[in-house]
Amino acid sequence: MEAEPRDGHCITIPLLHDNGEQQQVLGDDNAEGNTSFFKTWFNGLKALSGVGILSVPYAVSSGGWLSLTLVFAIAALTFYTGLLIKKCMDVDPHITSYPNIGERVFGNTERMVVSVFMNMELYLVSTGFLILEGDNLQDLLPNMGFEVSGLRIGGKEMFAVIISLVVLPTVWLNNLSVLSYISASGVLASVVILGSVFLAGKYEGIGFQQKGTLLNWDGIPTAVILYAFCYCAYPVFPTLYTSMENKRQFSKVKQSVRIT
Repeated sequence: MEAEPRDGHCITIPLLHDNGEQQQVLGDDNAEGNTSFFKTWFNGLKALSGVGILSVPYAVSSGGWLSLTLVFAIAALTFYTGLLIKKCMDVDPHITSYPNIGERVFGNTERMVVSVFMNMELYLVSTGFLILEGDNLQDLLPNMGFEVSGLRIGGKEMFAVIISLVVLPTVWLNNLSVLSYISASGVLASVVILGSVFLAGKYEGIGFQQKGTLLNWDGIPTAVILYAFCYCAYPVFPTLYTSMENKRQFSKVKQSVRIT
C-alpha cells in the first residue's frame, strides 16, 4: 500500500540514488539565502578546524599511527550523513535543522529530544573552548587576576570572562555572509598555528623524529573521542545549507571542506 503524502511531500521519496541520476526534489533552490560558495566554505572549514586540529597529535600518541585511519572513517561518515541531511531538507523546505528532521520522522517528542541533546552539545563545546582559552592565556600571562570585595578572581577565570565578552557580539550576527569574514580570520589563525609548529620543529632544534607506536589498543577510545572532537561543530551544517545562495553547491562545499 502506497504511503500517503504529508504536507505535499511523500515520505517514501528515496534520499539517495544508486544509479547516480539527478534526483527530482521538491525543495525550493531559491529559498532564502545570500551566502556564496566560498563564504560557506570558510564557515564550514572554520567549524571543523581549530582546536580539533591541535588535539590530533595527542590522539596519535594515544592510539598509534594506524589510528589516523579513524579520521578518514569519521570524515567519510560525516560527509555521507551531510548528504542525507541535504536530501531531507530538499524534500521538505520546512526542514531547516536537526529538530525538524527528528519531528518529521518521530513526532514532537523526538524534536524535543534532539533539541535538548544538540543544544547540550553546543553548550558543553563552548564551555570547553572557554576553559581552554583561560588555561592558555594563563600560561602566557601568569600571575594575573584581581580581587573584588575580598573575593579573589584568578587569571583563568578572568580570561574566560574576557573572552566571553569579546565573543558575545558575534552571536548577535545572524547573517552567515558577514560571519564568513570572521571564519576566514579563524582559518588564517589555524594556518599560522600549524606553520608555527612546523617552523619550531624544523629550525628550533626540536626536529621531526620517527617515533611512536604503530597501534595502541588501550589508547584507541581516547583517540576516537579526540578525532570526533574535530567534527564537534557538525550541528551547524543545516544552517550553512539554508544560508547558501545556490544550495546545489552544498555537496561541493562539504567535499572540499572534508578534503582540506
